[in-house]
Amino acid sequence: MPSTITTFNTKKHHIHIEFYVFDRSGIKRALDGVIDTGAPRTEFSDEFLEYANFIESSNKEIRIKPGLQTQKYGKIVLPSIEICGHEIKNFQVFASRFEKEWGIDALIGLDFFRQFDVTISYNRGCIITEKV
Repeated sequence: MPSTITTFNTKKHHIHIEFYVFDRSGIKRALDGVIDTGAPRTEFSDEFLEYANFIESSNKEIRIKPGLQTQKYGKIVLPSIEICGHEIKNFQVFASRFEKEWGIDALIGLDFFRQFDVTISYNRGCIITEKV
C-alpha cells in the first residue's frame, strides 16, 4: 500500500493535524487534533461529539482532575474516521472533557498509529504513514 504524507506546522508547540469524521448523518466533519504518542487511546472532546450528534449532551458534571488537561469519562464508536489519509471504520474513542484553552477537538493516540508504519519528520514538517 502506498504511503501518505500529512503536513504540519513545525512552529506550533504540538503536532496539529486536520482530520475527518463522518457524523451519524453521513456528513464529513473536519477537526483539529494533536498527535499524542504518550496517549494509549484516542480521545475526542465531548463538545465535538455533541456538535456532531454522537452524544446528546456533554456531561456538565465532569470535572478535570487537578494537574490534568483532559478527563476521560466514556467510550464511543465512530462509524468512520480519516486520519493521515487512512480511513478506519468503527473506531472506538474516549469521550473526554478538554481544557477550553486547548482549542482542539481530539488527541490522536497510539491506538491509531499502531496500525501503521509511522515516520515523523520535523525537518520536513510531515508525518509519513503506511498501512502495516
